[in-house]
Amino acid sequence: MTEQQIQKKRIDQLEAEGYFVIKLTVTNKNGIPDILAIAPNADVLFCEVKTPKGRLSKIQEYRIKELEKHGIKTEVYRGD
Repeated sequence: MTEQQIQKKRIDQLEAEGYFVIKLTVTNKNGIPDILAIAPNADVLFCEVKTPKGRLSKIQEYRIKELEKHGIKTEVYRGD
């Protein structure tokens, strides 16, 4: 499965769970995860999509830690 196919799968899952999902393509910060999902109760999830063998870049690792430091839930989704 390609990263794009995995991304669509995760977007579909999140939307089925009731999240409002935005695929981020251009941001003012490099390394921000691919997907922003907002739950009906306003909880926020940032999701970085990778293939099973894909690796996070250093800037992606940094941004995920930065988001978590601010109390924001994150995940690296590999199509599981």
